[in-house]
Amino acid sequence: MRAMVSLLGLVIVVAIVGLLAKKQMTAVAPAPAAVIPGQPAAATPQQQVQQMRQAAEAALQTPRAMPDDSN
Repeated sequence: MRAMVSLLGLVIVVAIVGLLAKKQMTAVAPAPAAVIPGQPAAATPQQQVQQMRQAAEAALQTPRAMPDDSN
C-alpha cells in the first residue's frame, strides 16, 4: 500500500513538472537573429559556421600582453 502511494505521488510530481516545462517552452518565444551590419540578414548554417571559425581563428591570432616580471 505504501509503495502504491509513493508511486502515485511520483507520477503526479512528474506530470506537474512536465506540464510546467511545456508551459515554459511555449511561453518563451525564439529570440530574433542578430543582424550584423554589412552582412546579409539570413545566412546559411554553413556561412554561420565559417564566420564563427574565422572569428575563433582571429581571436587565437591576437597576441596577448605579457605581464612585466620585474619585481
